[in-house]
Amino acid sequence: MSDLTASIESAQQLAVAWRALVLDRDADADVRDLPGIAVRWADCRFAFYNCVTLTDTGAGADLVAQRLRETADIMRGKKHPGFLWLFEDLLDAEARAALATAAEQAGLQYAFPGRGMAGDLLPIPDPVHPDLTFVRVRTDDHLRAYADLQARAYGFPVEEGRDGLVGSAHWKSEMYAYLGMRGDVPVACAATVAVRGCLFVAFVATDPEWQRRGYGEAVTRKALHEGARATGLTRATLHATVAGAPVYPRIGFKSNSPIHFYCLKE
Repeated sequence: MSDLTASIESAQQLAVAWRALVLDRDADADVRDLPGIAVRWADCRFAFYNCVTLTDTGAGADLVAQRLRETADIMRGKKHPGFLWLFEDLLDAEARAALATAAEQAGLQYAFPGRGMAGDLLPIPDPVHPDLTFVRVRTDDHLRAYADLQARAYGFPVEEGRDGLVGSAHWKSEMYAYLGMRGDVPVACAATVAVRGCLFVAFVATDPEWQRRGYGEAVTRKALHEGARATGLTRATLHATVAGAPVYPRIGFKSNSPIHFYCLKE
């Protein structure tokens, strides 16, 4: 698979996976597919469920500037903040060079970087970690623990994560979501879900108190193992943070497009 093809796949995986997530959160969520823009916006307090991404391939500078203005207008019309996920490899060279200026002029500010990753890596062995047992997410108590791990790992209030996850039927039935337990304490989490012929890895986190012990990698392997065992899928995709990116090549993932996250200017 070429780098561009993998980058297109990465953007499409986001659009499809997030459509199901936000509709599960709110049946009236904004899931429009506009020219060059996919809106996946639950308009809840959990900012990662409020998402817009650009979908044109090979877009030039003028078109990207237009899409950024349109995206900012969409975001301004929402109650709760969220993010534009912009896949750099979908832009042409001129648009990449002009991106920072175009985003600034549209009223967007850079939030943080990410990286698309994918690989034909499944199945993988059922993981064993000497410190951990693994529990599949099946109850609201599990979802609350999962949301709280997200909050601690990424530095947002616990109420915001709970607003996105707790009460979800999709998480309990469609996703292979796991907590890594150190005794009776949840210390890490990861989830996979079948999306268009791949297992999509999402919402990996480790409690900062327990990082650098291999817990995040172990629970990610568990979610991949169980997802592949249930679905028979052999390819997996994910969107990594800078902190998480070094972990995934050890599992078999390869990098594709850089991802730029933007929010509205404050």
